[in-house]
Amino acid sequence: MWAEACARLDEAERRHRRFFELLGSPGAQPAWEPPANVFSNGSELHVTVALPGARADEITVEITAHGLQVEARVEPPSMTIDFSVLRLEIPYGRMRRSIELPPGRYLLAERRLDGGCLFLKLKGFAT
Repeated sequence: MWAEACARLDEAERRHRRFFELLGSPGAQPAWEPPANVFSNGSELHVTVALPGARADEITVEITAHGLQVEARVEPPSMTIDFSVLRLEIPYGRMRRSIELPPGRYLLAERRLDGGCLFLKLKGFAT
């Protein structure tokens, strides 16, 4: 039980670090990979993606053959040229998250942005 708890904490820490890593292959535009939670309830999936500062109309969600693709762009706050960055922890710019889903076909049933998190409900259906 203790080992499982430690493994879960290690995984949470890795995911937290990934939030601040730049992604991208050579030639591709870099992107932040925001953290995501996925919950299952029978044939229904509930997905939460943290997108601080994102506007609902600037978020794209696509269900692909490989899973779920979420993209957004968050503009940094406007500042005068006189400012120096002392700490920068909130990600700005392009955000992109690919989420592998359990096997099956899904339909996006609900989409809501609340408190900096995108909430998605996917309904599975038979092929």
